[in-house]
Amino acid sequence: MSNVPPQFQPDPPAQPAADADAGPEGEALEPHEQSGRDRWPAWLSIAGFATGYGTTIVLGLIVILIASAFGASTSDPPPGINIGLTVGQNLALVGAAYFFAMLSGRPAAADFGLRPARLWRSIRLLVAIWVGFLVLSGIWALALDLEEQQTLPDELGAGDSLVNALVVIGLVTVIAPLGEELFFRGFFFGALRNWRGPILAAVLTGCLFGLVHVGSAPIGYLVPLAIFGIGLCMLYEWTGSLYPPIALHALNNSIALGANQDYGAATIAAIMVGSTIVALLCARLLARVIGDRRPGPPTSAAAPEPA
Repeated sequence: MSNVPPQFQPDPPAQPAADADAGPEGEALEPHEQSGRDRWPAWLSIAGFATGYGTTIVLGLIVILIASAFGASTSDPPPGINIGLTVGQNLALVGAAYFFAMLSGRPAAADFGLRPARLWRSIRLLVAIWVGFLVLSGIWALALDLEEQQTLPDELGAGDSLVNALVVIGLVTVIAPLGEELFFRGFFFGALRNWRGPILAAVLTGCLFGLVHVGSAPIGYLVPLAIFGIGLCMLYEWTGSLYPPIALHALNNSIALGANQDYGAATIAAIMVGSTIVALLCARLLARVIGDRRPGPPTSAAAPEPA
């Protein structure tokens, strides 16, 4: 499969039972992978969230005040402002995650889940969680007779021009999945799971993930979004990698955006494939920037052997 990014690894032949120092799927972990995120106290998740969104709010107020001074509407900002604020929010979240993770020592990419995953196992789990989410959200929408669509693509100017449409596609299907997964699953869930384990951490992370979409998604869809957030946490937990959640997030956002903008099936399929590959490649690049290993302690020179 030549179009699959290199961070996924084919399933290996059956191996003997893994020892206590093995990671997900029995692969041996480097020392920093065994102790990296495990050292994050749960309060870091709250501090990171408050800092990331607090920075976003302050930045938004400053931008809107400056824009209003030049005659822009504060109640209905131009698409360019909304796009800039959305990008700024993702950068603020990623920056907050990295900053607070550093309080427990310089983090490695693997601490945020940016590490290889077993290809076919990841695909099976991704499909199972996605189908479960679609079924539950469909039942929820029918029970509540939900027909309202998201307003965010229109606020970003997705229908204004081809350039705007391409920018919004990149923002919704690449930047948002990458930034939100790194923060909510890679950092927030990663720190919170050290408190009471992965199940409660997944539920709390998913509920918060749903709540932060107030304003960009209809109120009735916040519960399905929370369920989606829980599923993404469990996909990360079961695969040991953030790449599958990033892929699922990009795929789901592609379909949601395409349906919202009435794109054709061929266009939606192209967006799904392209955005997923680009999001995974960007995640891999980010992993290289963060670094896969921490600098170890200096080694002393070997003593000369006796004659």
